[in-house]
Amino acid sequence: MKSIRIGTRNSALALWQAREVARHLQNNNLMTEIVPIVSSGDKNLNQPLYSLGITGVFTRDLDIALLNDEIDIAVHSLKDVPTQLPDNIELVSYLERDYPQDVLIRKSSSQNKEFHELKVATSSLRRRAFWLKNYPEAIFSDIRGNIQTRLQKLEEQDFDATLLSLAGIKRMKMDIDYEMLPFMISAPSQGVIAVAGHSDKKEINEYLRQINHRPTQICVEIERNFLSTLEGGCTAPIGAFAEIYDNEIRFKGALCSLDGKNSIATDESFEYNDTENFGEKFAKVILENGGKELMSEIKSQL
Repeated sequence: MKSIRIGTRNSALALWQAREVARHLQNNNLMTEIVPIVSSGDKNLNQPLYSLGITGVFTRDLDIALLNDEIDIAVHSLKDVPTQLPDNIELVSYLERDYPQDVLIRKSSSQNKEFHELKVATSSLRRRAFWLKNYPEAIFSDIRGNIQTRLQKLEEQDFDATLLSLAGIKRMKMDIDYEMLPFMISAPSQGVIAVAGHSDKKEINEYLRQINHRPTQICVEIERNFLSTLEGGCTAPIGAFAEIYDNEIRFKGALCSLDGKNSIATDESFEYNDTENFGEKFAKVILENGGKELMSEIKSQL
């Protein structure tokens, strides 16, 4: 078989993730080739993602390359992947999740400030909303770019701290101080590398299934079904995290208003069976308990 062409975004973190998928495939005696592609989300670093009006801003260019047979598979940070995929593209494999948390990174001059005093740089509606829920007087700045760019902006610009995914920091082996944020519910499927394939490429997709981590797949499918049921295509402050303990799954999910003043949450433990759509079930409970009105309010403000 010819070398498997692995499509990826061109950032340092995305290339690391593509090499990790390549390593798993090479361990199964397969040859690989990495094909970097510049995504729309990486070209426009001035606007917050929610204002771009594009579904899958970081995945669209890889989708096109996959459909045009320029690559055989595409590697993504799963939290960037829309819940509705283009025709003939499917998520085939999930690597084992690592570090799902959000963390706070301070600039050196802000080490002694309390959380409620910090001017925080983040363009994420979810991170802003959950921060405001706990610190309602917070002031924010927009920030975009890869981890290195954000850290550089943190030192150069007029804010005190930024919020990042711990997975990126760990994968890049960055020696920086960070603080955990127990009140912050992760984005659905945060910390997971996923591999998309073309539905016609049966042989390649079979190889991908051999490197799939089933426990991670179970958890992220619950999270993504929760997101899909709540969202209906709208970008909203939604957190969701499922984790397997012994024979049970614990799921925490929440929908939060943009200003953090109103949130509806669920925290459930249950025995898993694959015939029930738990993500949809928990999302419907939230929708029936004020979530529909809250989603309408969020849509009207965006």
